[in-house]
Amino acid sequence: MEPRVIANVDCFTGEGPLWHPDEKVIYWVDIPNGHLYRYDPTTEAHELVFSGPPIGGFTIQEDGALLLFMAQGAVGIWREGQELEMVIEQIPAEVNTRFNDVIADPAGRVFCGTMPAGDRPAHLYRLDPDGTLTLLLDNVRLSNGMGFTPDRQGLYYTDTRRQTIYYFDYDETTGTLRNQRIFVEVPEAEDEGHPDGMTVDAEGNVWSARWDGHCVVAYNPQGKELSRIAFPVPKVSCITFGGEAYTDIYVTTASTGNRETEGPLAGSLFHLNLGIKGVPEFRSKITA
Repeated sequence: MEPRVIANVDCFTGEGPLWHPDEKVIYWVDIPNGHLYRYDPTTEAHELVFSGPPIGGFTIQEDGALLLFMAQGAVGIWREGQELEMVIEQIPAEVNTRFNDVIADPAGRVFCGTMPAGDRPAHLYRLDPDGTLTLLLDNVRLSNGMGFTPDRQGLYYTDTRRQTIYYFDYDETTGTLRNQRIFVEVPEAEDEGHPDGMTVDAEGNVWSARWDGHCVVAYNPQGKELSRIAFPVPKVSCITFGGEAYTDIYVTTASTGNRETEGPLAGSLFHLNLGIKGVPEFRSKITA
């Protein structure tokens, strides 16, 4: 099945799609514009539901609220019709940058990465339910997509500017990451693009979006390429599974404000159904 546009929105940087099983809708963001969108597959309608500071990613909280990770290291809980409930006002080391891609773990912690700021590298943090923030990696070139193995023993982690998806041994009890090693290195070639957002399906295969690569690439757990899906836009930014059976695939893209060069559908939200099953994402349990 070819990717089809379900929300023709000119997102500067569409990112972070996440299926909300309680509401049976898909949420995603336009990072620099601070826009949070929602698409309802039943009505086939989409809407802008929140506008604020740049949003680098979000998780679904245990109670169904959304936990937004924003500019300057700010973190806030969003409930429709209410003011943001701030968890972290700012992180001193991140005041000149923003979060970029986050994921909740089985215990309700959140692994949250940032963008670099000038010569200062990006970081990867872990935010625990009690609000404790722990720096895990401090020499990241551009923190990006993450995903857990089905057995909860490993975490995949993308450093876009290193063209690499890494694998860590993950301890669910403590949230510790150990034994970092390379899972996939993407060749430095114009038609390959750069590894961006990602997810893991029910069989343990890794699905990686390719910024400037016009595609999503699937790998088996050994890092062997299984397939790639072409898109009619170059900047494919992130992928997730959703729907009642988690067989719907949602993919975000970016226009970077220039549909003339990126294509008339750049920035849109796309949908596929390949008969492949995903799994629900874990929920965060962060308290304000």
